[in-house]
Amino acid sequence: MLALSHYNSSASPLLLHFSNDLGGTLEDRVAVEGFLQQGNFTSMQPTTSGAIVVILSMTLGIISNIVALFILVNAYSLQRRRSKATFLLFATSLVVTDFIGHVIPGALVLRLYLSGGVHPKDFNSSDGMCQFLGGSMVFFGLCPLFMGCAMAAERCLGVTKPLLHSSLVTKTRTKICLSVIWLVALGVALLPCFHLGSYTYQDPGTWCFIKVLSDTEEVDVAFVVLFSGLGLTSLAVALVCNTISGLTLVVARLRRKLGSHHSAKSHDIEMVVQLVGIMVTTCICWSPLLIFGLMSVIRSYTGSIGDDLSNYKTLMVMGVRLATWNQILDPWVYILLRRTVLRKIYLIVKCQAGLRGNILGRWEPTSFPTSMKKEVNQV
Repeated sequence: MLALSHYNSSASPLLLHFSNDLGGTLEDRVAVEGFLQQGNFTSMQPTTSGAIVVILSMTLGIISNIVALFILVNAYSLQRRRSKATFLLFATSLVVTDFIGHVIPGALVLRLYLSGGVHPKDFNSSDGMCQFLGGSMVFFGLCPLFMGCAMAAERCLGVTKPLLHSSLVTKTRTKICLSVIWLVALGVALLPCFHLGSYTYQDPGTWCFIKVLSDTEEVDVAFVVLFSGLGLTSLAVALVCNTISGLTLVVARLRRKLGSHHSAKSHDIEMVVQLVGIMVTTCICWSPLLIFGLMSVIRSYTGSIGDDLSNYKTLMVMGVRLATWNQILDPWVYILLRRTVLRKIYLIVKCQAGLRGNILGRWEPTSFPTSMKKEVNQV
């Protein structure tokens, strides 16, 4: 989604000059130093390493998504099985969404970074750019979660009820489902335009998100609850569906006899393995931001955040950085968890197991009597 820059805090030269000119009482100097330590008069200066992190993150995400998109488009063009084609259509749409969601917010964050970021006193303000960046984060955050849930539900239906799946799931209905997902995510992202929530600049002034830390109102709490609730619900549904699909395939493998259904089962296993990879990646990357945002807005609204404000700011920054990696890691699920790659890994493991078996075979207990007889005969 985006990469956040690192900042250093430095005291204002005017304030330092003021503290030196006091020259009077010790109490005056202590008071000024107290203001400095509290950060009431600080200026934020971006570091060079932050720019490098932003550029490297964007480059890695763009390359990863382009490679995965090439693989998926090529597989989709060669695939004749309708169930596999439907899955690839979902997967291709997910990668395209991840790609756009990585480039647009990342470019806006880089622009904010190069302009020096937003001053802390303006964190609660919002302009057109902040509105667009915050809406982009919500939209491109919900889309992958919804798509992962839809893909898991589609595969669960295909594995458990193949006949019903073949009659219900078509390319046209899949495209309609994708359109509904994009429209729902867009509708949620546009709620602040109707004063149902708000986007504000977040610490350290290089990104925008839903207001969660200060001056929160009931609509802000409702907006965060809606966003986090939809995201966590999508993850939970995907977890249940993938668990059912995985257990169904394991049971089918145990009961399967040699026949003509081996290819279909291998396709199903490949798709479920990829879905599990997507689910694990999404849970690790998105759960912290969804949970931290919910915790922050509730404590802020109830007025109990108090001295923990700086800790919650740190948690929010950590959460959005993890969410950024989701759009970088998702493509590698399709790159690394393809059937050809899995088959090579299986053959390598099988060869290693065979070598170990041969080594152990050289030391079988039945070989010891023979060697003992040879020694006796020699004596």
